[in-house]
Amino acid sequence: MTDESALPLLPHWIDGRSTMPDPERRLPVFDPATGKVQAEVPVATGRDVDRTVASAVASGVDWAVTPPGRRAEVMFAFRELLRARQPELIAAVCREHGKVPDDAAGEVARGLENVDFACGVPALLKGSFSPQVSSGVDVHSVREPVGVVVGITPFNFPVMVPLWMLANALACGNTFVLKPSERDPSASLVLAELLADAGLPPGVFSVLHGDRTTVDALIAHPDVAAVSFVGSTAAAEHVYARASAAGKRVQALGGAKNHLVVLPDADVGLAADGAVSAAFGSAGQRCMAVSVAVAVGDVADDLVEAIAKRLPGLRVGPASDPDAEMGPLIDEAALRRVTRYVAGAEKEGGRVVVDGRDHALAPTADPNGFFLGPTLIDDVAPGAAVYDDEIFGPVLAVVRVEHFDDAVGLVNANRYGNGAAVYTRDGGNARRFQREVTCGMVGVNVPIPVPVGSYSFGGWKSSLFGSARMYGPAGLDFYTREKVITTRWPDPVASVVDLVFPTR
Repeated sequence: MTDESALPLLPHWIDGRSTMPDPERRLPVFDPATGKVQAEVPVATGRDVDRTVASAVASGVDWAVTPPGRRAEVMFAFRELLRARQPELIAAVCREHGKVPDDAAGEVARGLENVDFACGVPALLKGSFSPQVSSGVDVHSVREPVGVVVGITPFNFPVMVPLWMLANALACGNTFVLKPSERDPSASLVLAELLADAGLPPGVFSVLHGDRTTVDALIAHPDVAAVSFVGSTAAAEHVYARASAAGKRVQALGGAKNHLVVLPDADVGLAADGAVSAAFGSAGQRCMAVSVAVAVGDVADDLVEAIAKRLPGLRVGPASDPDAEMGPLIDEAALRRVTRYVAGAEKEGGRVVVDGRDHALAPTADPNGFFLGPTLIDDVAPGAAVYDDEIFGPVLAVVRVEHFDDAVGLVNANRYGNGAAVYTRDGGNARRFQREVTCGMVGVNVPIPVPVGSYSFGGWKSSLFGSARMYGPAGLDFYTREKVITTRWPDPVASVVDLVFPTR
């Protein structure tokens, strides 16, 4: 039995410093590779929420009017610290999420892209100017920060998704309160330290731990102006409904059921490599993971065989194993849920080709860890739970269809619309697919079409509530409000001689 008194309690980050709470409730933080509780995370009280938001409001007065060039300097310094202290972030992700080091490093690298983008904020925030729209009248526009922003982030990307949000939000002059996932919260505290070391003023960025009660308290707080969320569809719908009803600006990204369509002319080996990489990386715990392979026509048998041949060679083990390619699921509840889908697949008409429950784990894997091997299920059809639900685990379902139009219709009929990919050598079919498919991100011979930081991320249908997408130009739009100013100056303005070179 774990001695709770000996477990470390993670702090909040308030007023620019680590703040040890006296919580009424605590939640366990597991090591997914061993199944053991390694720390506890506090659930913020109403007093914690009030104190944190008050600090953000107070610090936001000066930060909002800090010149964009100075805010960019902080982002540049933060970027360099992120690069220098990547090993610390990677270790935190591996320890609490269970990702293997290379996967965690990829997450940090993709997060850095968003900081790179935010470093250009002086140019990105330029407004417009129209002189002499009427006699002596000019019109111009400016972008102003929205105020206190709350970011609610998921367990599967404890570094990248916060960086999707906070980089643009802070660069645009907002203050930011991060409520990370309670299942792997330590990386957020490293980010807080790096921002402080980069010169961000106290109170501009805070970390507040907790659960749904904390989220609801932050959403309801009258001084919170905007809410950014990434997570499951059910939670996204909840956040969007509550925050919108409270008059907040909201971006709420939900779940996914991403399809990879393989046409008869595709390179089967390339498609199989893409399907395996996208379905089983991070144990399938990605909102852009491929969970359905759609085999069109006579490519199906070859595709299933090619994928099946690749799976026994995948090494499933802990992050401490340098040869491990896939780690555990996040917790025991996730393991039980995904295992139930596998167990029920054949009852719903599917054929389990490769059963992850029988996968030979690496010798370094603890049998008490939350490990499940890669699973391949053929002959799946809409209506089966393994097809309809977002499983969020290492399970790839194969649906067989006869024609191109059937494949596009299948993707479009699905309730989710995060991303889809097509594998083909035919440019005409590729162009048709990207034009006709109803989802927010499309890959052509690319299995995970996550755009770079200078574009924006977001799905359609039940993968996105509202219209606000994440990061890139959409992030700038979300974290600023446009103000249009009309001026008339009928008299000359007196001037003085000043030989000093102007500076900001």
